[in-house]
Amino acid sequence: MSALRIAASGRPLAGDVRVPGDKSLGHRMLLFGALADGITVVRGFSGGADVCATLDAIQRLGATARLDGDTVQITGAGLELGTGRDVRLDCANSGTTMRLGMGLVAGAPGQCVLDGDDSLRRRPMERVAEPLRAMGARVETSGGRPPVRVAGGGLAGVAWTLPVASAQVKSAILLAGVRARGTTTVREPGASRDHTERLLAHMGARLTAADGVVTLAGGQRLRGADVALPGDPSSAAFLVVAALLVPGSTLRVRDVGLNPTRTGALGILRRMGADIATERVRDEAGEPRGDLVVRASSLRGTTVGPEEVPGAIDELPVLAVAAACADGETRITGAAELRVKESDRLAALEQLRMLGVEVQASDDGLVIGGRAGRPLRAGRVRASGDHRIAMAFAVAGLCADGGVEIADPECVAVSYPSFFTDLAGLGAVVEDA
Repeated sequence: MSALRIAASGRPLAGDVRVPGDKSLGHRMLLFGALADGITVVRGFSGGADVCATLDAIQRLGATARLDGDTVQITGAGLELGTGRDVRLDCANSGTTMRLGMGLVAGAPGQCVLDGDDSLRRRPMERVAEPLRAMGARVETSGGRPPVRVAGGGLAGVAWTLPVASAQVKSAILLAGVRARGTTTVREPGASRDHTERLLAHMGARLTAADGVVTLAGGQRLRGADVALPGDPSSAAFLVVAALLVPGSTLRVRDVGLNPTRTGALGILRRMGADIATERVRDEAGEPRGDLVVRASSLRGTTVGPEEVPGAIDELPVLAVAAACADGETRITGAAELRVKESDRLAALEQLRMLGVEVQASDDGLVIGGRAGRPLRAGRVRASGDHRIAMAFAVAGLCADGGVEIADPECVAVSYPSFFTDLAGLGAVVEDA
């Protein structure tokens, strides 16, 4: 598909939908399952390109994995995973596969090269390499970027303070710490996703996590687990905003992850006036989950500060679209990380200007003038190979007079392969451009 046009049909969006299994949890379950003793079963596996890169990586490192529909069964290699191997891991477009993979392979005697596509080769990796070197791994980057060469094994625990909150860096250090001598401690200046801590505990590790400090004793053996992944809250956010913006819409997104470190976008939207309820809330495998019930709402502009960014980092592109359709101005600051995602997302979001939106990007954020009561203009945008930019502008198309054409829309397969099918099933117009 070279381009798609997404537009409103003149009818509300309505229905029940399930989004793919949580991508962050999926990566971690594969990695921990490979490192565990016994069998791990991951249900609700999304099949997106990112998590499939991790699935391939653990098999190259010596775990056995079998994919059947949306279920993956992993026979772990235990703490011996990757020992004595000389492997090359193709991380494709997945920064999570590479950064967490660096921590995983650092723990075993062996040689590993981690590489990826052109987009991934532009992303910074020294933030992970530095603490791993402090633990005793030999890590070489290519000018701070991939490909990355790791010679692992013989690690010692480390006390490491992160300069900025980062779930990926924290998780890489903890993955290395599982096989290190002594104790590993990670301190963060603010909250980041805590899936790693929750899953380590679920798989039998003893650790403490409180007040931004995680402490893990090395040498603990993990046990296999059976986990049904909740729906990915970052993927759900695009449908949530779509339902909020199309008049008369009512949408239920079933069985979505509600981990409090992942619901920052919901809090921001509610502050903007969004009608979003949670129902059937429960815990499984240490992770809260439930249904989101969304009704179309009139939104107002807001301010998103640096302290809110880590909890909404993946949803900021679609929050920018919500802001474009809100009443008043929205300011986002402290989001410099968006410059080094799959694309420069701040630059990509400046394409909102082509749709008639007043938008100004800075080094670390955006100022967006809302157009409440006025439709966006029709336009054609490029996703630049970035799944979240493609999905964000698809939502914008529902608010544009004549819709929005998206070049290279196939990149949504990274995280949400059925996104356009689901959007059409809810009542949107999705057609070849």
